[in-house]
Amino acid sequence: MKWFGFKAAQAIARPFFARPFGGGWGGGAVTPLGDWPASYEAQVRAGVIGNPVAQRAVRLVCESVGSVQVLASGGGADASTDALPLPAQAQPDAAEGPSAVQASARLSAQSSARASAQAAALALIDRRSGGQRLIETLAMHLLLHGNGYVQIACDADGMPAELFALRPERVSVEADTRGWPMAYRYRVGDHVTRLWSEDAAGRIAIIHLKSAHPLDDHYGLGCAGAAAGAVAIHNAATLWNKALLDNAARPSGALVHDPGADGVPLSPDQFDRLKAELESAFQGAGNAGRPMLLEGGLKWQSMSLTPADMDFVGLKSAAAREIALAFGVPPMLIGLPGDNAYANYREANKALWRQSVLPMAAMILGGIAQGLSGWWPGLVLRVDMDAVPALADERSALWERVAAADFLSGEEKRAMLGIGVGGRRRLPSCP
Repeated sequence: MKWFGFKAAQAIARPFFARPFGGGWGGGAVTPLGDWPASYEAQVRAGVIGNPVAQRAVRLVCESVGSVQVLASGGGADASTDALPLPAQAQPDAAEGPSAVQASARLSAQSSARASAQAAALALIDRRSGGQRLIETLAMHLLLHGNGYVQIACDADGMPAELFALRPERVSVEADTRGWPMAYRYRVGDHVTRLWSEDAAGRIAIIHLKSAHPLDDHYGLGCAGAAAGAVAIHNAATLWNKALLDNAARPSGALVHDPGADGVPLSPDQFDRLKAELESAFQGAGNAGRPMLLEGGLKWQSMSLTPADMDFVGLKSAAAREIALAFGVPPMLIGLPGDNAYANYREANKALWRQSVLPMAAMILGGIAQGLSGWWPGLVLRVDMDAVPALADERSALWERVAAADFLSGEEKRAMLGIGVGGRRRLPSCP
């Protein structure tokens, strides 16, 4: 802006004010005011490891994703049909000719191959990765970091033998000249391992799952960064309450000496003696309730806000709700009082599954199926909706509506309910 023909000078930026945070509460690290951890490891330590609300929210989502029953279909040369035995009326007779017998044998071989591929894929998912359940581990990586990496380890025959989840903070994408991921660097300490994205046969070797990121082409956006501010507020409120308990629930203050009319200050010996008496007789929770006897010219001046002024109960509740919001968990499910956004616990649990658990499970299963399609074309992995306890009432209502539909035939009703010929499930359940 110009004033009287002269351009105003640029305003000088206000210096950032910083003070020790936690130094008086047990010797914490020095952190700038209003700042919180920026690195992924620091956010996980402060949130998932050091905050009960964030840990409960993360475990609720990840354990729910890891508990789903997985269904498999396809996985053979003809992936359009499910691995079911032929119905009795479709079994050919030997009198019909060798062509019908050959067609039946070919269909039977395809069905057997699909069943074998489905069983192998389900066994890979059910197998533990580094002592942890694969689906649950990937859900935690996606929720916190926004990226999930799965290494496909093959056996001597070139078939997938194990799916190993890589820690996302150790993986970096190596792109080619066009910007497409070519390899992945896995760093453990000073040792770096280069993992190619595809094997020699052109099949996927590293499955990269990532959530949507508006500003990055190679990495996903996690929830740990979004919840870092609320976690820092919640942890700071906890430390402040702990400091109050250590200080007998009394705010900090100063002992002020009024020299009076003569204007004689305290001597160094008097100052040191008074300071030592305060530290030994009045500081700490062990001296709670002890009265303070002040001589003439001394008065106590409070220098901090009381708990009522700070309203730490409301502050912690608001921060806890923000943490639950960042991880996609209804606040009612993690024990936060006063939240009436859901009519009851059942609706909150249903919202958790519909909005957080099932979309993440579909992302993980879809990515794994796509990665294994190089060995088993057409493989489809999905969640068994009939085995979700939170959606049992919805499935029951669907069965009632389908059963009451008189305009549908029996086969159409079975198809809508996912039931095959002869009352069989169209998709085999996970063992």
